[in-house]
Amino acid sequence: MLRTNKRAARNIKWCEDYLRLPEGRFVGKELKMAGFMKEDFRCIYDNPHGTRRAIISRGRKNAKTVESAFIVLLHLCGPESVVNSQLYSCAQSRDQAAVLFSLAAKMVRMSAELRGVVIVRDTAKELICPDRGTVYKALSAEASTAFGRSPVLTVFDELGQVRGPRSELFEAMETATAAQEDPLTVVISTQASTDADLLSILIDDAAAGHDPHTVLRLNAAPKDDDPFEEATIRMANPALNVFMNKREVLAMAEAARRMKAREPQYRNLVLNQRVESASPFVAPIQWKECAGEPMDLTGREVYCGLDLSEAADLTALVLCGVDISTGIWSVQPTFWLPTEGLAEKSRNDRVPYDTWNDQGYLQTTPGASISYEYIARYLHDEIFSRYHVIKIAFDRWNFRHLKPWLLNAGMSEQFIKDHFVEFGQGTQSMSPALRELQTLILDRKLRHGGHPVLNMCAANAVTEGFDSSNRKLSKKRSTGRIDGMVALAMAVGVAPLNRPKFDPEVLIA
Repeated sequence: MLRTNKRAARNIKWCEDYLRLPEGRFVGKELKMAGFMKEDFRCIYDNPHGTRRAIISRGRKNAKTVESAFIVLLHLCGPESVVNSQLYSCAQSRDQAAVLFSLAAKMVRMSAELRGVVIVRDTAKELICPDRGTVYKALSAEASTAFGRSPVLTVFDELGQVRGPRSELFEAMETATAAQEDPLTVVISTQASTDADLLSILIDDAAAGHDPHTVLRLNAAPKDDDPFEEATIRMANPALNVFMNKREVLAMAEAARRMKAREPQYRNLVLNQRVESASPFVAPIQWKECAGEPMDLTGREVYCGLDLSEAADLTALVLCGVDISTGIWSVQPTFWLPTEGLAEKSRNDRVPYDTWNDQGYLQTTPGASISYEYIARYLHDEIFSRYHVIKIAFDRWNFRHLKPWLLNAGMSEQFIKDHFVEFGQGTQSMSPALRELQTLILDRKLRHGGHPVLNMCAANAVTEGFDSSNRKLSKKRSTGRIDGMVALAMAVGVAPLNRPKFDPEVLIA
C-alpha cells in the first residue's frame, strides 16, 4: 500500500474532483475540503508506520459523519479501493447507521461520474461498485450478528454512545480484520461521558502513544477554561469559522449559561468534554485522587455495606476501616456474580466480568443465580472470623432470603440482631450517607485502591433528588451497575466517622 506524502494529496484531490456536498446551505456545491479535514487525511494516509486505527473526535456539527462518508467512497470506488473488498460503517442504532449511508448515497447520486459506477440499494443500506467488486454496508448494534465478515475498512460513527468498556459489535468487527493485509478502522465521534467508556479508553491509549499505527485527532475544550467563551468553543469546533453557524452555537452557549440543567449536555456535545449528562455522584478526577493503596483491615474496627442482588445480578460487600492517626478510611470491596452465564452477562452488560473474575477482582457463586447460602458462609468464615465487624448495613428487600442461611451458617438470632442493620435506600437514609461519603472523597480521606469493579460502579453512579440534602443513588437513572457504590454508601452510613472507639489490638471473634 502506498505510504508517501503523496497519498493523502491524491485522496484529497479525488474527493474534491468527484464529490459534492450532500446537505446544508452549500448542498450540491463542489467539495472544497476544510483545512482540518485535509490534516485528518494527511495523518491517516501519510502515517509512515501505516494506520491501523484512526480516531477523530470533535464537537457535533463539525461534519464528522460527512467526512466518514468521504472515506467510505474513497475506499469503495476511489484510489483506496481494494478489489473484492468489504466496507462497513457501524453505529449504535439503525437510525444513526442510516445517516452515514444516506450521506454517501446522496454524494453518489449528485456525481455524474459516481452514478455510473456505483449501485445504491436503499433498502439494504448498501453501495456496490461492480467494476471493483467492492461492497459497502451500514450496520448497527441492533443487528443480529456482525460475525462472518472480513472488512478492509470499518467506520464507527458516534462510538462515544457506547456506555462501558465493551461493545460486541466493535469487538466483532475489530477481530474480523485478521484476513486483510492493511485493514483500516476509523472512529468518528464526540467524546463519551466517562473515562470508563470504550471510546475514552481508546482515546487515552492513543494519546499515550503506545501504537504508532493509531492516529488520534482530538479537538476538545479544556475543562478549566471558560466554557462559554468563543475561544474555548473554537478549540473543540474547528469548523466554527468555516461552515458551522456560529450564531447558533453561541446561542447554545448562552442557553447553557442561563440554565444549568443544559450545561452538561452542552459541554459534552459542543465542547467535546467527558461529562455525564445526568447528575454524577462523584467527578472522575476526585475518585482517581482517592485511588491510594488501602491499609489491611485485619484487627481493625470494620463497618460494612451489603447490597444483595436479584437472582443473577451483581452483589456487593464493602468493608471500611479507619487509620486513627490520619483519619483516612480504607475500602475493601468484594463482588459476586453467578458462575453460570458469566461470559454471556459480560457480553450483555458490555463489562469484562469474566476478565475480572480471572484477575481475582470478582468472585462467583455456584449455579445460575446468586447463592445466598454461599454469601452467608463467606460472611461467617471469611469476614466475621477475620475482622472486628461492628455493623453490616443491608437493604431489607432481599435480606429475608439471606437470614435463614446466616442462621444455618452458625450465627444466632441475637448475633444477627447485634451486627446487621437495616438501611433504607430512600433519601432519608441515603442523603446523610452520601454527604459523608462525598466529604471523605473531596477531602481525600478515602483509599479504594483503584479496584476496577468499584471504579465501574463509581463511574456509573448518579443521584436523584432535589438537592444535596435530599438525594439518593439511582439505579434507574444510572447507565450501568452501581451496586458497589450503594454498598460503600451504606458502610459509611453506619460508621461513626468522627471518632471510632476501639482498641485496634483487640479482635472480637
